[in-house]
Amino acid sequence: MSEINTNKPLLEVKGLKKYFSTKRGMLHAVDDVTFTINHGKTLGVVGESGCGKSTTGRSILRLLEPTGGDVIFDGEDVLKLDKEQMRKKRQEMQIIFQDPFSSLNPRKTIAETIAEPMNIHGILKSKDEVDARVLELMDTVGLARRLMNVYPHELDGGRRQRIGIARALSLNPKFIVCDEPVSALDVSIQAQILNLLEDLQEEMGLTYMFITHDLSVVNHFSDDIAVMYLGKLIEKAPADELFAHPTHPYTQALLSAIPEPNIHKKTERILLKGEITSPIEPKPVCRFAQRCNYATDKCRSQEPQLKEISPNHFVSCFLCDNM
Repeated sequence: MSEINTNKPLLEVKGLKKYFSTKRGMLHAVDDVTFTINHGKTLGVVGESGCGKSTTGRSILRLLEPTGGDVIFDGEDVLKLDKEQMRKKRQEMQIIFQDPFSSLNPRKTIAETIAEPMNIHGILKSKDEVDARVLELMDTVGLARRLMNVYPHELDGGRRQRIGIARALSLNPKFIVCDEPVSALDVSIQAQILNLLEDLQEEMGLTYMFITHDLSVVNHFSDDIAVMYLGKLIEKAPADELFAHPTHPYTQALLSAIPEPNIHKKTERILLKGEITSPIEPKPVCRFAQRCNYATDKCRSQEPQLKEISPNHFVSCFLCDNM
């Protein structure tokens, strides 16, 4: 593998929006989200269910067509590509899905599943080459070769997810969206899959967008962490910085919910109260104000913007105005 420049952005997301039409109006699932991910790095994206993190990942890959914004991948705006150009670009941009069972075709064997992207894109000339590549990928992700001709229902969740990882790797991508890839697995299996993803990143120079709701996982896996709330990116910082100096009240509440293994260490849990703001036609105000203990009239009448409060630490909160 050639040496990569980890200081150069591979992915630049600018003002990304994804709205869905409902009977009550437009639902703002992703609203003006901006971030970058450098070559060979991992951005962890966290937040409650429904915050828009998975929709963000799928919009970047155009599995969902964005409503607006720019997605610059390796210097090229993928939102301006036509259908055929995007099909080719997907060789470089792949996804690992959350559910390792429903994301696999139950009628295809492991070998057929892993080979399918290669056959669709025609990257290898003969069946023998495809079969050899399938075996190589099975070795890479830790699947025994004797399982080539078994079906997904015959395997446990960890092996199924390894199939999904092998399928994502089959086209030699540069960038992979990991959409909660371990949330459906047992804790011991989670550790194995995370270690595998870390090893693959080091060996292949992969760049990850790692989507999860588990902050204890994302802390050890990510270089930077972005926190989302109701479609908005409200805080982004290097992982160590975010855990040492969480600034947004919502981030502080999330961190307080992480279980403390030391039973003798007392931690104060921050409980969030109040109604969640509707994401349908939201007003230009702070979307967290109704649940925030520090909310003022300004929060309920104006919308805060992302502000850099220290190097690479961005927060969207009026509490930071004087920082």
